[in-house]
Amino acid sequence: MKRRALLLAALPLHAHAALKFPHDFGAHPQRGIEWWYLTGILGDRMGYQLTFFSLPGTAAADHPSGLAAKQLMLGHVALSDLSTRKQRHTQRLLRALPGVAQTQVGDCDVKLRDWTLKRTADGYRAAFNGPGFAMQLQLTTPEPPVQQGDAGISRKGSDADQFSHYYSRPQLATQAALTLDGRALRLAGRSWLDHEWSDNYLGNTAGWDWLGINLDDGGALTLFQLRRADGSRDWAGGSQRRPGQPDRSFGADEVDMTPIRHWTSPVTGGRWPVEWRLKSPAGELRLAAAFDAQEVDARRSSGLVYWEGVAWLLDAGGRRIGAGYLELTGYVGKPPLV
Repeated sequence: MKRRALLLAALPLHAHAALKFPHDFGAHPQRGIEWWYLTGILGDRMGYQLTFFSLPGTAAADHPSGLAAKQLMLGHVALSDLSTRKQRHTQRLLRALPGVAQTQVGDCDVKLRDWTLKRTADGYRAAFNGPGFAMQLQLTTPEPPVQQGDAGISRKGSDADQFSHYYSRPQLATQAALTLDGRALRLAGRSWLDHEWSDNYLGNTAGWDWLGINLDDGGALTLFQLRRADGSRDWAGGSQRRPGQPDRSFGADEVDMTPIRHWTSPVTGGRWPVEWRLKSPAGELRLAAAFDAQEVDARRSSGLVYWEGVAWLLDAGGRRIGAGYLELTGYVGKPPLV
């Protein structure tokens, strides 16, 4: 992996291979880490997260046995109930096994037992379950992916080899069938899918702050920053999609994310920045968590505690102009796995 990173670093940014679809909807098992991250908000009732990670296992990639641990798969699921202001979550960790835990090269088809995400002609289908709930999703979009960074090459630091391949599918029109504590519900809303893969994503970064917001005008906003161990910012970026205009990516010097309110978890003691002042080419905005207690303890799979939850985007006058998910890592325990 280090040798591959050195070879990649020798190339100028524009020389790295451009994303090609539908092939890059699928898996890249030769990479150091890859993930598919699906979140959504269903009316004023529910938010959800479904995330799959794929990592190289201990067995050689050319091992002849289909049962060898060539790849490891992790999964995280969370359901945020906006009416009760409570979150439920669970996790899985398996070695890749045909028909049980697998990804597909060439198109999106991810399976972790009965948690699934598959691309279809008009969008995606997904299914997952957790403590007291089960959900099936139909997600559609006529829009092409947002290719983050420079044509899908998203810089993550000052070193030339610190980048990921990264695209997003915002504004996914979503129909959901949810069974919650035995009660069947039909819900509708909007979702967001990120797909990212890399060999050298973070370097010495201790954590990150990220948000993906579906705007009420049909656009989309991504902002992120990577933090050093002392809390200072190491890198930043983002993008904006505006209806009828070309997508725009933001440079590190165009993004400022400043926390203005924190919440301390009574479970882990983690102090999470749950409200933010944002400055970027998209304007001066504010982001606020829908409710504070959306901490995810995933130490049985990834070894991490992180904060992942529904958040509202507000303009300078306090008017809600979008909704999506905020992700915070590196505030409790060891640095993120990537």
